[in-house]
Amino acid sequence: MKDARAIFGFHAVLARLRADPASVIEVFVDEARHDARMRDVVSAAERAGVPLHRVAAKRLDGFYGGGRHQGVVARVSGADARASLDDLLDGLAELPLLLILDGVTDPHNLGACLRVADAAGVHAVIAPKDRSAGLSATVMKVASGAAESVPFFPVTNLARTLGELKERGIWIVGTDGAAPADLYSADLPEPVAWVMGSEGEGMRRLTRETCDLLVRIPMHGRVESLNVSVAAGLCVYESRRRRGLAGPGGGLRRGAESR
Repeated sequence: MKDARAIFGFHAVLARLRADPASVIEVFVDEARHDARMRDVVSAAERAGVPLHRVAAKRLDGFYGGGRHQGVVARVSGADARASLDDLLDGLAELPLLLILDGVTDPHNLGACLRVADAAGVHAVIAPKDRSAGLSATVMKVASGAAESVPFFPVTNLARTLGELKERGIWIVGTDGAAPADLYSADLPEPVAWVMGSEGEGMRRLTRETCDLLVRIPMHGRVESLNVSVAAGLCVYESRRRRGLAGPGGGLRRGAESR
């Protein structure tokens, strides 16, 4: 088993207690807080049979060097019991909708992307192991519980993973400000993995070359780009919108297109 780690904040701790209580080793709460949100955490821990400790707020600060823990910290198992990416894709009841983050190293951006992914019903978020913020305590807090509900897969070789997704009939669609087609006019596939580049440099060359399609998000103001989580939200929600319009069986599939 991997080393235990800390998660903090009401959303992250409650989500873990509800989704995977067996992974929660113990919960620490601020002994001075007795409001409704704290009672929810205490009740969830008690129902799950998780050891609960009421401690001074200063002790909570020590888990991660100070910050906004909101008075609740949990120690959780570092082992991820989720299925592999292949297992997840094999078990889907609908066509895949994935989000790939190529080099998002800011933990606040990664957390926001996970939150967007959860809201839009994205089946998994994928990122390279060596070019990602990783699931830190900050990421989990910003994600507001989404880090517990959205499968996150760090992969060793992103290009190889993209190739494997293609073999499954999933289109790789990247965002590029210079692409000729825009998000709303492009003929988007239904089984899709949306690729977002890093905060400053965008997608790496090999990732860009692996994409089946590049689209741009129309920009009508003076700024040249959007925050990666905002861009991700626009793209995955556009896929969801089109699925609703197309109905069951609608949408472009790999192998049915003219290429």
